[in-house]
Amino acid sequence: MIKLIVISLEGGILNKQVESTKQRILAEALTLFSVKGFEPVTVAEIANAVGIKAPSLYKHYKSKQEIFEAIFIEMESRYEKQAISMDMYEIDQPLVSNIGEQKLLEVGIGLFQYSLHDDYVCKFRKMLTVERYSNKDLTALYTKRYIDEPLSHLLPLLAGVGMFSPDNQQIMVLHFYAPIFLLQTLCDCHPERENEAIQMMKQHIRQFYQLYKQ
Repeated sequence: MIKLIVISLEGGILNKQVESTKQRILAEALTLFSVKGFEPVTVAEIANAVGIKAPSLYKHYKSKQEIFEAIFIEMESRYEKQAISMDMYEIDQPLVSNIGEQKLLEVGIGLFQYSLHDDYVCKFRKMLTVERYSNKDLTALYTKRYIDEPLSHLLPLLAGVGMFSPDNQQIMVLHFYAPIFLLQTLCDCHPERENEAIQMMKQHIRQFYQLYKQ
């Protein structure tokens, strides 16, 4: 019995060490990707940043592409947890008319700050920004994640707000999202202007609410 307990403890410690190494690989790889872009970074560079040899890294991930995919999964998981913590999935009616101005502000500012300060989300966005001019696959991912998906996800949430025809709802979504995207880009380039950006964003959301509320 004692021997079994010891083996079990040793196995648990080993599993934790493996998971720790895998997380370090993802963290160091993402840091390198966010500075250099995805393509220029080699597996050897990632291994060196972690403090291991390339063959040891291959025990955890078969390729650089597999590392990228694991980073993406981790980022999506973090966003899901953030959305749940903000009760976003409980909002099942048109966003503005259902939750009111104050809740709209909380959701908008909360997601804005999360996108700027979550390490994975911030560095992943910077990596795609670096790569969007040279890698067509990552360009497509950038467009999908930061333009197409936000607009399509906001459309059903904002649908029915105000006296507008269906043809104009896409413009309404652009009115809401475009300034937020612009302010996020501003903060990526000038982090010291975050407080200024948040104040502008608050004014934008309040004005949007007054303009489109039913």
